[in-house]
Amino acid sequence: MDTTTIVWIVVAVVVVLLLVLIGMALARRSRTAEARRREERRDEAAELRRQAEHDRIAVQEREAATAKLDAEARMSQAEADRKAAEAARLQEEARSRDASLGERRAEVEERLRRADELDPDRGRVPDQGHAPEHRADGPPDTPRQGDEGGRRI
Repeated sequence: MDTTTIVWIVVAVVVVLLLVLIGMALARRSRTAEARRREERRDEAAELRRQAEHDRIAVQEREAATAKLDAEARMSQAEADRKAAEAARLQEEARSRDASLGERRAEVEERLRRADELDPDRGRVPDQGHAPEHRADGPPDTPRQGDEGGRRI
């Protein structure tokens, strides 16, 4: 073998070695880049999970606040319903009392009319030695409706 062939074989071996080294370097760089991309994706996924957890907590807090507000609204509505029922009950009681007072008022007027019919001094003038006339529904010494000076018209 001559030297040129040996040189060419050595050059070929060196070139093959260089190509193998370059291929290994590129493969290593590719694996490193892939590992870096995977790590970046992991970091991005972890950040998304942190944000999602933060947002989940914020949503739960808003849901709790909304539930509390809803409960307060229902309590207020229940209180308003209770007060409306109490108001209706009081109005009914007032109507009932007004009706019974009308009956009582009529009874009192009837008794006063009957007392006037039975009173022998009714119709006398007070300056004739009799006690001044008065009724339970007005101040003493005041003529009743329809009276003038203690005389019936």
